[in-house]
Parts: sequence; structure tokens; C-alpha cells
Amino acid sequence: MIAELVKMKGNVSGIDIGSEKIFIATSKDDEVVNYDTYTESYKRAIEYLKSKEIQSIVIEATGIYWIAFFELLESAGFEVYVVNGKHVKNVPGRKTDVLDCQWLRTLHSYGLLRASFIPPQNIRALRSYVRLRDDNIGLGSQHIQHIQKALELMNIKINNVISHITGVSGIKILKSIIAGETDAWKLLELCDKSKKDKKQKEVLESLKGNFRQEHIFLLKQALEGWEFYQRRLGECDTEIEKLLKEMTKDKEEIKTKGPSKRNNSPNRMKIESLHSLLLKLTGGKDAEKVVGISDTMLIQLTSEIGINLSAWKTEKHFTSWLGLAPRVNRSGKGRKRKKDKINTRAGQLFKIAVQGIAKSKGTALCGFYRRIKSKHGAMVANKATARKLAVMYYNIMTKGIEYVEVGLKKYQEKYEQQRLKFLIKQASSFNLKLVPAI
Repeated sequence: MIAELVKMKGNVSGIDIGSEKIFIATSKDDEVVNYDTYTESYKRAIEYLKSKEIQSIVIEATGIYWIAFFELLESAGFEVYVVNGKHVKNVPGRKTDVLDCQWLRTLHSYGLLRASFIPPQNIRALRSYVRLRDDNIGLGSQHIQHIQKALELMNIKINNVISHITGVSGIKILKSIIAGETDAWKLLELCDKSKKDKKQKEVLESLKGNFRQEHIFLLKQALEGWEFYQRRLGECDTEIEKLLKEMTKDKEEIKTKGPSKRNNSPNRMKIESLHSLLLKLTGGKDAEKVVGISDTMLIQLTSEIGINLSAWKTEKHFTSWLGLAPRVNRSGKGRKRKKDKINTRAGQLFKIAVQGIAKSKGTALCGFYRRIKSKHGAMVANKATARKLAVMYYNIMTKGIEYVEVGLKKYQEKYEQQRLKFLIKQASSFNLKLVPAI
């Protein structure tokens, strides 16, 4: 089949990248060459590609092996396609005696491969810092579990009456216990005034425990481990702020309209004027107005997707790439086939945002979530609402459409009008007429 097609690209190369070797195919007549995966070997490979007057290169995304070579090829001025391995395997016609690099070059020369989305270099740098920050949060949470374990072993139930054991009051109490304080009344004095006034009896009882030395030592190490990763978060925030200022230094200042959303999470980004920096970066397109999207969520989305969403022609392409579109395909009459499951970090971020929406009150998206949940369950409702949220985000970032919260009441009224319109249409099809009940 391929032999009958007309070639679309000339001077192309296919490269198969492994952990120790890379294999390069430049043309049908030339032999496949290989190089080691050391930096100097990569540079020699680039010189070889230039000597063959290669213009476009295709490599398969395998783990993280491709990233270092991709960045060097990009710096050298090559057009580089990074393709999904599944897409390569799904193209029919491969012979068993053809190497991977030759097969990639052949498919690419006929224009049969689609490049994966790779954001610009500065967005990739931001992504690296943000992902590292998320890793530090995950590692720090393990030490919070160890703190809770140590408190349970001492039968101290303070986490039942204090919402965040790593909050200001909680940390003071933990450090005082580690220092040797066991008097419940003295530990109570370390709590903030509202706790002492409203929950004095409960807090006092929760602070009476079995203070054995081995359990205190466990608590000490767990708290030190958590504080270590908190410092790592601060260092990531410093680098992220520095990069954001570099990316926005030539952009016009955007005046903020009203205060940004309050974020009381202990893991929130501690960056001064974060909202203003994000507004400058996006050219005034304020996606934070959408319910469920905070500054922290917005910078996570920016690090994964970037600010230029032109890679996706419509919101349907965007939600499909995110893995939030329905996965059932029809092939022939009455025949259904499920697509492969897609999980992207950006898609998961929208799903996480929905968790906050589900707990909110009085918003239209909350009403939509609850309506879908009552029919199809929480998982379907989460994905459906995440898709709706992603469409709103896409429209803001591509068309500058501002989000306006209509409220739960107006959403319910609109939904009832849609239901009534449908019932009238159904009654009309049976030559009937709806009349209001007396």
C-alpha cells in the first residue's frame, strides 16, 4: 500500500533511541548507523545528519531517553517529530526485516505520522519545576502519615480536633512534645484562641497520651522529614517565580480585577503577585475566574499545556487529547468499539478541580455535577464536569471569552426549560398536547 503513495517529505531521517545506543536511518540506500548515547556521541550524530542534509527527523517517544537528544536536535535547527509508539505500530505494512529507525523514516517520508504535542522550551522548563514541586508534596505527605502514626502510638488524638496537623497550632504542639513537654494544659496554650475558646475540653482530652521515648523519636524524625520537603517546596517556588518574571519581563502589566481566590492549603505556592504574573503571561486571559481553578491549578495547567492552544483546532480536539471525551466509537451498524484509555496530567488536573466543585454550593457546575452523578455515578460525573471545565478553559485561552457564574438557581431553571421543551416535542410527535396541572 505504501509503495503506491506519493512521497510528501524529502531529506527525512528516522531515529530509534535506546538507553545505550541510537540507530539512524537517513535514506533507503544508506546503511543504518549507530552511536552511543553519550553527549559527545550525540553531537557526532548531529554532524552526520547535517552532512546528509537532513531537514526533518522523527523519533519515537520511549520513556525519557528521547528528551536529551531531542533538545540537542532542536537547538541544532532540525524539525523534529516526536511520535507515539502506538501510532507507529497501528500502521499496517511493516516487514519483519525492517529496523525500527527505517520504518519510522519510511512512514515519515509519506506523511503518515502525527507529531505529539511538545510545548516550547520555556514552558518545558516551567513544567520541570512544577512537576518536581508536586513530587516533593507527595514525598512530604508520607512524613505526615508517619507523624499521624506516632501520635496514634502515643494515643494523642489532636488530629481529630485540628483540621491540619501541619498548621501553625499543630506544629507548635508537635515541637513542644518533641522538646519534652507532656502537660496537656501547657500544650493547650499553644493552640490559637478560637480552638481554646470553642474546643477547649476536646483539645485538652486529645492531648493526654502515652509519651514513650521511642514514639517521640519517631515523631521527631517524621517532623524533620516533612520540614525538609517544605524547604524543597520553597526552593521550587523561588525558581518558578524567577522563570515567570523572565517570561513576562517584556509583557505589558495587566491590572487585576478584584482579589484572587483565597487558598489556605499548606502546600500552596508562596509566590508574591502570582496572579499578576499569570495574567501578564496569558495576556490578560483570566482562567482563574472559572470556579474550581485557582492560581496553583492555573500554573500547573500552564506548565502542561502552555499558553498557546492553537495545537488543537477545536475544543473537541482539546478534550480528546486530554482524555476527557467519550471513548466509545461506532464502526458499522450497531457495532461499538472502545478506544484506548488516555490519561494525561492535564486531564487529571481538570478532574482534581472538579473535586472542589463537587463540594461547593450555589454554582452552575456544581448543579451539573450533581445531576450527572444522580444518573450515572460519581466517576462519570467527575469526567463529564472536567470536560465542561476544559471547554471553558479552552474558550478563555483561545477566544478570550470571559467566564460568568450564572449560579445554581439559573442553571436549574434553564435545565427545567430544556426538559419542558423536550416533553412538548415528544407529546407533539404523538399528536398530544401538554397542559398544566390544576
